[in-house]
Amino acid sequence: MSDDDLDVRLRDVVEADLEFFLAYEHDPEAARRARFTPRPREAFLRHWKTNVLGGETNFVQTVTVDGGAVAGNIVAWWEDDRRFLGYWLGRPYWGRGIGGRALRLFLEQETNRPLYADPFAGNTGSVRLLEKAGFQRTGTIRHGEDEHILLVLG
Repeated sequence: MSDDDLDVRLRDVVEADLEFFLAYEHDPEAARRARFTPRPREAFLRHWKTNVLGGETNFVQTVTVDGGAVAGNIVAWWEDDRRFLGYWLGRPYWGRGIGGRALRLFLEQETNRPLYADPFAGNTGSVRLLEKAGFQRTGTIRHGEDEHILLVLG
């Protein structure tokens, strides 16, 4: 089976998914590319249960491949008056078209526009994925010492 034949789907997050998300966040290469410091287990679980899953206006989906393998997640949330999108895929699922297909499925359900994303400037794969989905560069912003690309889907 080629990667083109992969069955990519979205579903609601279940508690067991959090263990996959935690492992993916702790992948050293993923953390380097995202310029994100992985959280300790308890802080990660508290953040996800309280802020991500507990946020009433958040839209959170698990990305699955081929009958249910947990590939990652996609989330939309409000930050002040802007709706943001973020995602995290496990490294085994990079570069196979899974992120692009999952993002397209997500954008069919998440209809708020404009929709913003701000990946680390050095994460060229993530920037490219968003641009292929129709996001346009609108500038840069800083998170601490790091420059991030601000993209918007109108």
